[in-house]
Amino acid sequence: MTTNRRQLLTGGMVCLAGLAATARQTARAAEPVRHRPRPNSRFNGVQIGVQSYSFRDLPDQTPAGILGYCLELGINAVELQGSGLGYPIEQFDGVQLHFDGERLSKVQRRSEPGQPPLSAAEQREHDEVMAAYAAYKRRLADLRAKASMRHFERMRRRFNDAGVSIYAFKPNTFEADNTDAEVDYGMRAAKTLGANQVNVEMPTDPAQIARLAAAATRHGLHVGYHAHLQATPTLWDAALAESPANCMNLDLGWYVAAGAADPLGVIRRYHARIDSMHLKDRQNLAHGQRDLPWGQGDTPLSAALRLMRDQHYAFPAAIELEYDIPAGSDVIKEIGKCLDYCRRALAG
Repeated sequence: MTTNRRQLLTGGMVCLAGLAATARQTARAAEPVRHRPRPNSRFNGVQIGVQSYSFRDLPDQTPAGILGYCLELGINAVELQGSGLGYPIEQFDGVQLHFDGERLSKVQRRSEPGQPPLSAAEQREHDEVMAAYAAYKRRLADLRAKASMRHFERMRRRFNDAGVSIYAFKPNTFEADNTDAEVDYGMRAAKTLGANQVNVEMPTDPAQIARLAAAATRHGLHVGYHAHLQATPTLWDAALAESPANCMNLDLGWYVAAGAADPLGVIRRYHARIDSMHLKDRQNLAHGQRDLPWGQGDTPLSAALRLMRDQHYAFPAAIELEYDIPAGSDVIKEIGKCLDYCRRALAG
């Protein structure tokens, strides 16, 4: 699941046109920020934010669109997801790079161990897609190595002027196959956006952890390592021991789904090294691990939020919407429900 999600986010053929927005979203994005109320999603000292991946099914994925969604919800802090299919966060003198992530995932899944042998036609398609993807990666690396930070400077000003802070950036520049120039570019972009952390899926290679920690140290940033079903109470220990720049981007829902023990205890034990947390309500291993509307799963969301409030933990907690949208609702309504859940849990 993690691999497929990463492939989707890093996909796309070269494209010069941005995504079309609906008339309502275009009007909202163009509305002067001075005419909007200042957003505030800090409740009783706990900063609630949103992971912009939550907006992935909405038409306008431009920075202006994402900002508009935050303002509509009244959210004043965001972890910004990086570029990929439908995520035009990066700009290179007006050029927008995308790759067909669905086709990439299809050919990769078809060639996984245990699958039937590829036919001649399937092998040709596999080789064609993988060659195009390699060329795309090379082109993207070259553009990143030469890119200025002007686009990110403008983005930061627009978000900050509207009252929204970008506290974390999660681009697809921190994988083992990214060049050193791409890693540096991702760090510089995060710093320019005003973030104090970059987030990344937990690497399996200790050398990659050391590489990212060294880069983060040079830029005065932290690296928040994110886990899915590989989460255990000790998963982050080696990374945290490697460098003070290494921290945790704890996804509480995935931690519970992995069957890891004592989620509240992990927060208490590691709170000084948790830079940010993701909020979702997943079932535990015994109950099927599904992502459900908040309050229906096994994740102790209310207790975790109250623990943050009572212990004055300073790290932000981001809503990450991943459950299926109920009939008659939409993304904005469901994120609004999650925000109300946080508000109620932190009341008093």
